Amino acid sequence: MIEVGKFSANEPGAGLPDGWNPLTFKKIPKQTTYELVKDGERVVVKATSDASASGLTKEVKINPKEFPVVRWQWKVDNLLKTSDATRKDGDDYPARLYITFEYDPDKVGFGKKLKYKAGRILFGDIPIGAISYVWERKASVGAVIDNAYTDFVKMVVVESGSQKIGVWTDESRNIYQDYIKAFGEEPPMINGVAIMSDTDNTKERVTAYYGDIVFLKK
Repeated sequence: MIEVGKFSANEPGAGLPDGWNPLTFKKIPKQTTYELVKDGERVVVKATSDASASGLTKEVKINPKEFPVVRWQWKVDNLLKTSDATRKDGDDYPARLYITFEYDPDKVGFGKKLKYKAGRILFGDIPIGAISYVWERKASVGAVIDNAYTDFVKMVVVESGSQKIGVWTDESRNIYQDYIKAFGEEPPMINGVAIMSDTDNTKERVTAYYGDIVFLKK
């Protein structure tokens, strides 16, 4: 087992979880706030997004063939009224977990290599691929959706709708299988994990909570 987000081992209050750093975007001035809070008996990360977008990220090096399963917990207090995964102006989520993959030229087709080089010129150091596990408003659970901004990111709908609002929910996904389904090729090494609650497109407000994140063998 690899403990990527051991939030429960932190003290509530000031500072970010151990080993996690802010993930910010140049064109989005207002950032989501993240804080360590006590929820019942344990410490979790509370995200408050108010027409804002930013995340928390941690660098890792994990082989998805060896540790294919990611397990985490989250809770959202509300859904977004106008979010829509298929449109840029609706590309917001109360909660998402990103898994990013490093660039390995041996595992990438020619067309994708060209796109990656072009992307680097525009955006700097970017992952070759990312899976974003999301809590969606209306898309069906299990759906794989192209990101409205970039085809380097695929969204996988893990929760949808309001049935579990305000309830801690356990999630488990096989990243290895999800990557092959989303991108049609073997995944390279995982190089990062991020959590994010964002409302910069819809200009709404949302509160979400994130529990511990671990990677497991099958």
